[in-house]
Parts: sequence; structure tokens; C-alpha cells
Amino acid sequence: MSDSARRELRPAGLSRRRFFGLAGAGTAGVIAAGAAGGVIGRATAEEPATSAATAAAAATEAVPFTGAHQAGIVTPAQDRLHFVAFDVITDDRAELVAMLQAWTAAARRMTAGQDAGEVGAVDGGQYAVPDDTGEALDLPASGLTLTVGFGPTLFTTDDGVDRFGLAARRPAPLTELPAFRGDAIDPAISGGDLCVQACANDPQVAVHAIRNLVRLGAGVVSVRWSQLGFGRTSSTSSGQATPRNLFGFKDGTDNLKAESPKALDQFVWVTDGDPGADWLAGGSYVVTRKIRMRIEPWDTSTLAEQEQTIGRTKKAGAPLGQRDEFDPVDFTKQVDGDFAIPQTSHVFLAHPTNSGTAILRRGYSFVDGSDGLGRLAAGLFFIAYQRDPATGFVQVQQNLRTDAMNEYIQHTSSAVFACPPGITGDDDWWGRALFS
Repeated sequence: MSDSARRELRPAGLSRRRFFGLAGAGTAGVIAAGAAGGVIGRATAEEPATSAATAAAAATEAVPFTGAHQAGIVTPAQDRLHFVAFDVITDDRAELVAMLQAWTAAARRMTAGQDAGEVGAVDGGQYAVPDDTGEALDLPASGLTLTVGFGPTLFTTDDGVDRFGLAARRPAPLTELPAFRGDAIDPAISGGDLCVQACANDPQVAVHAIRNLVRLGAGVVSVRWSQLGFGRTSSTSSGQATPRNLFGFKDGTDNLKAESPKALDQFVWVTDGDPGADWLAGGSYVVTRKIRMRIEPWDTSTLAEQEQTIGRTKKAGAPLGQRDEFDPVDFTKQVDGDFAIPQTSHVFLAHPTNSGTAILRRGYSFVDGSDGLGRLAAGLFFIAYQRDPATGFVQVQQNLRTDAMNEYIQHTSSAVFACPPGITGDDDWWGRALFS
């Protein structure tokens, strides 16, 4: 449809961005309901993949903001990320609550493709301060999701101060992650009292959302650190093709998927009876790790060494000893008297069969320019959701002590947050159950 035709369809006085947002909000619920009805099978020769035109249209649509769980966890992973961690700089509980309420209202609008404020970027008059920064004018919702989390230091500061009367409500699993062998953690880009994960299919939409939340939080929070990401490195839906990471390998083939509710209940969602479930049931814990990839040494390694390090073929993504990506991982299969999948490979050590657990990954690649030696400052911004970090990420990471991939990576930042359940009504707001 031409732009002139779209202008004829939308009501007078309604901006293009708001028109697309409202249109997307009307169709996304149908898509979500269809996905929930059963497992979405992968495309086959008899069942063609979604057309490019349909896929492009879906990338602009709105994702429903309300639901039992926050959007942005099992939502099909979008292409772009802007993740930010905040320090709370006020000791006034009422100010923090008011900000969370304002954030929720703005998030509800922006995820629908609307301006952050009721007036918007240009409709308040020449002498009024706009309540939206304007860089997303004329852009559709682009699948924007905003996911919030609360860090351990929101409940009790590092020196033991309970600023907001929340210490007794901190769930036992919400603790700082332990040190792991090989870590080079920079405190300046780790931790935080709050976090917001913005994912979208347009980088400007994601950045716009974070920028406006920062603006609304002035005087209450300050940005501690942030990270931009591109090119999702995992699939969170069986309808998505498996992406490749910066090492050139398909990543996340066996990741948990939105279409596996029993596995999500077991490994991702906090449920009744879990610590902190009085306010966190239906939520999850997110672990973030910035992982520097040593691109230059990797690029001088032979293909055979790369595949032995990962445990999969580079072209097809098949487990070593198999032919296709989704062939079963067989750790007993041998080739010429040796195990096809080396016991020091990443697949061998991280696979649920050997790690004894599973996590929902939705990380992103990053390139932060180059370092002082001319090497790419690039890697993986790892994001993982789980029911309990101790039996999720920590258990997996401890199992990776002998991972051959450790030669090519280094973890440089670390954080953990408790993500509350979803927004359930017009009067609900992020953290209401926690602060009630």
C-alpha cells in the first residue's frame, strides 16, 4: 500500500506512528492467541515459510503489553536491544513508586506505537516542553517490548541499608552471582538497582523507549551502565530460524522455546511455593553477562578446531556426528574411536543432558568499536531467564569450567535481577505487588 493510501485510511489528526501502533495492537493479540494454541512447527517443503512481505509486516506490529508474564521474555526475540541498568538516587519510597507508575504508563503507550506522553512530541504548543523526545515519530511499534527487573541492592544496599523497607521481601535466590574462573568483571558495568530491557525490530524504537524512561526518571534514578545489541543470538520461538553469533556458528538450537509451556514452568517462571512468590509468582530472574569474544585468535583457528570447540558443524549447525541442525545430540556416538562431540566442547558441557538444567537465552551480539590495540571490542551480551539463578545460570556456568571455548571468551560484566510478573490491568504498574 502506498503512503498516500495509508494517509487516506487513517483518521485526520492521527499521526502515522499512532496509526501503526493502534493497528498493530489490534492484530498482535490474534497472533499471540494463535501461537498459544499449540506448537508452531518449523517450515517444511510441504508447508512454506512465511513470505518476506508477511514477515516484514509482522516486524512492525505491536506486542501486547499486558499479560500473566512480562513481554520480552518468551516473546519471539527481536533483532535489536538496548539494555540499561539504573542506580536509584533517591531514598524517598513515594518518589520511586511514582516513577514506576509513570514508567508503566509510558511503556504501555510506547509499546503500542504511541508517544511516551499523552501530549506527545509536537502537539503541546511552541512554548511547552514536549513529553516525548520525538525521534520515533513516523515509526511503527516495531515489536517493541520493555521488561523491568529489580536488583539485589534495591532491597538492601551493599552497606546493609534498607532504604525502601523492602529487605524482608527480597527473595532468597536474588543474590549477586559468585565469581567464576576466568572472570574479569568490571564493577562499573555490572549490577544495578533496576534494569530495563528494550527489544525491538528497529534500533531507533528501542533507543527512543529507553531515552524517554531515563527522562521520566530524572532525579529518581541515574543510568549505571547500558548496552546496545544487534542480531539476536538465540531463538525463543520454534517459528524462528536459528541465528549465528559472531563466531559464525548457529547459536541456541536447543534453547527453551515459547511453545513449550511445561518446560517454561519448570525452568523459567517463578511459581507458588518458590521463595518470594508472594509478589514474584509469574515472574522470572534474568542474568546478564557481557562476554568479550577474542575475535582475532578465533579467526586464525582452523575450521576443524572451531567445530571441535563448539561441538557442531559450522555450515549446518548439526551436532558433530550428525547431518542436520535438529538431529538429536548423541554424546555416545564415536568417530574413528573418539567421541564425535568432544567432552570439552561447549555443546557437551552446556547441554541440559550434562548440565542438569536449562535456561531461556535471548542474548545479542555487540561491537563497541575497537580497543587500544586495534582489536575488535566485540562479543555476546548474554541474557538468560530462569526460575532460580543458582539452579540455572550458575549451575551451567560451573559446568563450563573445562569448556574449550574459554580460550576465546572472557566475561567482563555481570548482573542479576528479579523480573516481576506481567501487567494485568489498567491500574496495574511495574512492582505494585512488591511495594504493596
